[in-house]
Amino acid sequence: MTTNIQRYLDKGLRGLWYPVLASWEVQSAPVGITRLSQQIVVWRNREGQLQALEDRCPHRGARLSMGWNLGDRIACWYHGVEVAGDGEVKDVPAVDRCPLVGQKCVRSYQVKEEHGAIFLWFGVTADDQPSELSFPQELADSASYSNFLCTAGWNCNYQYALENVMDPMHGTYLHSSSHSMAEGDRKADMILQPTASGFVFQKEGQIGVNFDWVEFGDSGAQWMRLSIPYQKRFGPGGHFWIVGMVVPEDEDHCRVFFWRIRKVDGWQRDLWRFMYRNRLEGLHWDVLEQDRVVLESMAPNAREHEYLYQHDVGLSRLRRMMQKAAKQQLARIEAQSEQQGVS
Repeated sequence: MTTNIQRYLDKGLRGLWYPVLASWEVQSAPVGITRLSQQIVVWRNREGQLQALEDRCPHRGARLSMGWNLGDRIACWYHGVEVAGDGEVKDVPAVDRCPLVGQKCVRSYQVKEEHGAIFLWFGVTADDQPSELSFPQELADSASYSNFLCTAGWNCNYQYALENVMDPMHGTYLHSSSHSMAEGDRKADMILQPTASGFVFQKEGQIGVNFDWVEFGDSGAQWMRLSIPYQKRFGPGGHFWIVGMVVPEDEDHCRVFFWRIRKVDGWQRDLWRFMYRNRLEGLHWDVLEQDRVVLESMAPNAREHEYLYQHDVGLSRLRRMMQKAAKQQLARIEAQSEQQGVS
């Protein structure tokens, strides 16, 4: 049973909204992606609203993402079969009175576009209704905070990316040459504090110096939140906030989303956005690149040969939470399968 739970977890927890693409990545042409080991096509209709379907033509299984955007539907490149955003076949132009027309043959996905990202709902079962989706204040309050979204593909399982952020101590070592993480003690005791939506994991007695704390939360989507102090020479000082999310592509690949955020308004907002684009963005990408290189180079089956210590309490708590959720989701799927077998 434990092996099945981990195998399920490696592909990604369900019952969640996941960011799958940045908004700017979907224009007029259909875009094919793999998320949670599912092939999906995303496109915009004539009004600019997003549509998402299983990336499979119901006729012969060709990729709909290779076809034409007809606004409210996609036409398959292979034989022209037209499928609407709700998964219903609208036309089979090659034949008259085709029985496929009018049938919902392809799975559709609920879509939201928030804070420069495209979110899809992945239910545990096919009839699961989407949960409410809310965001940490630093993202939700766009009047007080300004942000930039960066996203990248990493060649590692998504759990490594989550656990990397749940490990504040790595900043002191891996990112010791960073413009924002060069300060602070290289030794610390860690404490964990539960919250309404997850928990906070932090260094005891050191706040506002380095990557000193991180919060894990679940409010429809799973997110991580942290702050790093900004030196005055990199803008108007104060906290630099990061809200991060990770979506599995398959067992060996994931996509990371990081919103870089400042609480600024007026001319200081304009100044920070200018400085970020012209001076700071490259420095932050350097930090992400260090994370990527380490995680993509982990020893084979690294998690099976670990020796964890006190600094790893946060990632251990996260693992237990996710394993519990995976066990519950597997039980639901198996119960539904048994019920359908009986009926």
